[in-house]
Amino acid sequence: MERITIDPITRLEGHGKIEVFLDKQGEVANAYFQVPELRGFERFCVGRPVEEMPTLTNRICGVCPEAHHIAAAKAADAVYKVDPPRTAKMLRELLYSAFYVTDHTTHFYALGGPDFVVGPDAPAAERNILGVIAKVGMDIGGKVIEARRGNHRVIEIIGGRKIHPAAAVPGGMTSAINEEQRAEIEKIARQSVEFGQFSLDLFDKIVLGNDAFRELVLGDTYYHRTYYIGLLDADKKVNFYDGKVGVMSPDGERIGIYAPAEYRDWIAEHVEPWTYLKFPFLKKVGWKGFTDGVDSGVYCATPLSRLNAADGMATPLAQAAYERFYETLAPKPESGGKRIVHHRLATHWARLIELLYAAERMVELVTDPEITSPDVRAVPTEKPTEGVAIVEAPRGTLTHHYWTDERGVLTKVNLIVGTTNNYAPISMSIKKAAEAFIHKGQVNQGLLNRVEMAFRLYDPCLGCATHSLPGQMPLQVVIRDADGEVVDDLSQHC
Repeated sequence: MERITIDPITRLEGHGKIEVFLDKQGEVANAYFQVPELRGFERFCVGRPVEEMPTLTNRICGVCPEAHHIAAAKAADAVYKVDPPRTAKMLRELLYSAFYVTDHTTHFYALGGPDFVVGPDAPAAERNILGVIAKVGMDIGGKVIEARRGNHRVIEIIGGRKIHPAAAVPGGMTSAINEEQRAEIEKIARQSVEFGQFSLDLFDKIVLGNDAFRELVLGDTYYHRTYYIGLLDADKKVNFYDGKVGVMSPDGERIGIYAPAEYRDWIAEHVEPWTYLKFPFLKKVGWKGFTDGVDSGVYCATPLSRLNAADGMATPLAQAAYERFYETLAPKPESGGKRIVHHRLATHWARLIELLYAAERMVELVTDPEITSPDVRAVPTEKPTEGVAIVEAPRGTLTHHYWTDERGVLTKVNLIVGTTNNYAPISMSIKKAAEAFIHKGQVNQGLLNRVEMAFRLYDPCLGCATHSLPGQMPLQVVIRDADGEVVDDLSQHC
């Protein structure tokens, strides 16, 4: 049996590789997305005071520390049974919304965007952020840099640092913001709204306006009918910071909504012997393997998933973009339920809708009259016990669950991070893409990149990850015949 190995792959934390096995006719027999490393964060947090978790867990990732910082602070709130003041909650969400703008900007323009803007068959040396700028103009690069710079400034003002913020603590925040800071944040927020609209217009022109790309998005290769989950507010609209998790079936039926403390009633984790990463699935449906459909417990947790799980967006411009998204990709419901988009490459479009929502939400929060109130912390007084919190990380639903002794020292920690939710669908997408593009044992750089696109759309961060520089995707694919002899060796180091 022939074997194609893509090792290492980057744009994710740590180590991962893709193994593709071919039969004697050179067709794909199976494909595996392997994670050959152990992430032991849950274990070495045991024995630490729970109040350290907001600054300890944000070291899991240098790209999205804000997700763990806020989730850990909320879990610590739950451990101490303390409800932060309204202003503290708004400041946390304001910081988190700014983080969403920076993170989604990074993925679209530097990681996922080059495949669409430059093209999947473009030379690897051009398939990066520099290629994007060359294609659409230097002024676009300036807008991207300014959007990231401005929103990192917001994170710094509220969180104390541009990277690894430290301001969220059990019961609230360590400090308030003043009027001068509020005005600076408002200016950045309004500029971010304009940038979100600009990015959606760019996607419309570059991707939806290109017949070849549109066919790629709407084709069968990157299509999966799974369940979808996402955090919902009281009106069942998308929310990143707070709410309950909605669960949507492939047919558009919402089968349930669960509170953070109820996640173990819904989510279980399957283990395979060939990887250290677990495969979460819906316990109420059951694990049926790596397969689609209503009988399979595989679910997705991504920007696309959040839109599918919700009834809409909570801000007006994002809601208009949401409606156009579904009118374009799913004009009619499949079986009388909610309209569902199963085209996974559309995740890039959903990501830009979320970017616009995050920017609009920033404006709402920073213009609230109470945002500069000095009342930003309720000091915990209850005996610490156990607490669960959920936020939506850009890459998926993030769950922090802590158990402590009576002194608040952690005795057990469980983290279900964003990408972990998506490990099963990522594996399915890679196999389907390999089956579509690899035939008779023949591969080239363009085909390999299309297989990479199957996991890149999820923006995977294993262990809650960092990314390499865009375009730096070192690959080596070795093709062997049925006798194990090397017949071709393709490498890509750019």
